Amino acid sequence: MEPFLASFPYLLLMFVRITSFFLIAPLFSMKGVPNHFKIGIGAFLALMAWTGASLGEPLPLDGYFIGMAIREVAIGIALGFTAALILYTVQVAGAFIDFQMGFAIASVMDPQTGSQVPIIGHFKYILALLFLLAVDGHHMMLDGIMRSLEVLPVGTLAFSVGSSELARFIVDLFTGMFLSALQIALPIIGALFLTDIALGILAKTVPQLNIFAVGFPLKIFTGFVLLMFSMPIFFYILQTLFEEIMVGMGDLTRLLGGS
Repeated sequence: MEPFLASFPYLLLMFVRITSFFLIAPLFSMKGVPNHFKIGIGAFLALMAWTGASLGEPLPLDGYFIGMAIREVAIGIALGFTAALILYTVQVAGAFIDFQMGFAIASVMDPQTGSQVPIIGHFKYILALLFLLAVDGHHMMLDGIMRSLEVLPVGTLAFSVGSSELARFIVDLFTGMFLSALQIALPIIGALFLTDIALGILAKTVPQLNIFAVGFPLKIFTGFVLLMFSMPIFFYILQTLFEEIMVGMGDLTRLLGGS
């Protein structure tokens, strides 16, 4: 009983990191996922990691332990934010497409965040989540948070990362997100831009034609046709995005661990 009580603070710290990851990670942070499920699977994963970990000296439950718990919350949220930000690339790409199709004035409610999101962006985001489940991406994210307990063990208060390295990582993450969003949206945006040019030429050659009555339905129809034909490219890019989720989580863990 005494060895269990001596190592119990390590179990609490692992539980804090895993449940903090669930607060913002894709799929796990959705409002449709019950909170008791998140707590239960977090406790189960923490118990698995705790039984196989090599622990150090017993940790007293004092003010220093509270600081370590805050550190674990920061690590869990940072890893979850990295995974979520890369997946939000799909919503950014959908926002680009919505603006070009004329859907920027309309939006739908995102049940995960409770905020207004673009229509096409939300549609693509739901497809990305379903594809993430189909390829066991949720298992890969769980593997990433479990590996972080090996590379960046609990029981300390310090970070081994400099501010310049962390800033460079964040800049690279945002840059990659917008580049991937542009890759997803560029074929449709380019075709709709050519449609705008054709409508402009038509408006000059046939002034009697009500270009607004013709152009808006034409752009919507063209956009939906292009969305249908670009689905294979979209899912191919999604595979790359899911790989970037694991790479980003691993890079952030190694960066925080100083290795």
